[in-house]
Formats: sequence, C-alpha cells, structure tokens
Amino acid sequence: MRETSSAVTMAAQVRFPRPRFHHVGVQTTDLENSVRWYEDFLGCRQAWSLDQFSELTRSRLPGIHGLTEMVLGDVRFHLFGRPGRKSEPAESAVQFQHFCFSVSAADELVRLRQHWIELYGSDRYTFAIDEQPTDIVIDDDGVQSFYTYDVNGLEFEFTFVPDGLS
Repeated sequence: MRETSSAVTMAAQVRFPRPRFHHVGVQTTDLENSVRWYEDFLGCRQAWSLDQFSELTRSRLPGIHGLTEMVLGDVRFHLFGRPGRKSEPAESAVQFQHFCFSVSAADELVRLRQHWIELYGSDRYTFAIDEQPTDIVIDDDGVQSFYTYDVNGLEFEFTFVPDGLS
C-alpha cells in the first residue's frame, strides 16, 4: 500500500525529542583524588555530592560509595566512587577514545600543558597511567593539540582551532 502525500506530510511534521548532552560519567577507584584533580587541573567546581543510592544504581554500579558532580562551564562530570575496581580498561574494551576541550588561543595550550606537568610533579595525586602529556602538534591546517590523561587514565585532548576553521 502506498502512503498518501498527506500521510507523508503528517509524518514529516512529527517532532521527535532532540536529546541534549548532560554529563560524562567517570568511574574512579579514588573519588577524593579525582575531585582534587578536576578542581586543580581543569578548574571545575563541585556542584553536589551523594552517598545514598537507589537499588537500581547499586545494582548497576556495585560497590558505589559516592558521586560528585564537577562543573566547568556547560560541561558536567559525574565522578562515581567505586573502590577496588581495576583502574585501566582492558586493551580490547570498547570505550570512548577521548574527550576534547578547546582553548581560545594557542599559548593557552602551552600554559595548560605546563600546568598538567606541574600538578603531576607535585605528588598530590595518584595516576592510573604514568605518562606525560604529548608534545603540542600542529596540523597542516593550523590546528594545534596535545593529549594527556586524567588521574583515572581517561584520555583528554586539548586543542586550539584558528579562526575560520570549525
């Protein structure tokens, strides 16, 4: 049976909900270490914390003992404390590659990378991956980036995109 043009028109007018991004959930074996790191490196602020969880949450995240929301502008990180879990995912695990933050000037990359190195050298944090940030690379189109890990072993990219590029 063929659809009539009015049925197609009606179907085209149906508006589906358009979800918006809300937060990134990060599981950590050391919640306090992660909170300090996100405050000191990214400049996040703590919005709220929980230590009581629904049965659903406890069944999905066995061992959870705390949850803290860290906020940086419009970006939210939900840090889930789950002690005793392996920090690094298995090599073959499907996972996000990295999260990328942009800066407004190329020299901010240099300062941010140096800030990471200084915090790493302070011995105030425990890192899941013992690796320094990459050098800052400059692509042919002028985009500049470096990659590094947070205290949990999650990879972040920091990039500067010159005006006129997206």
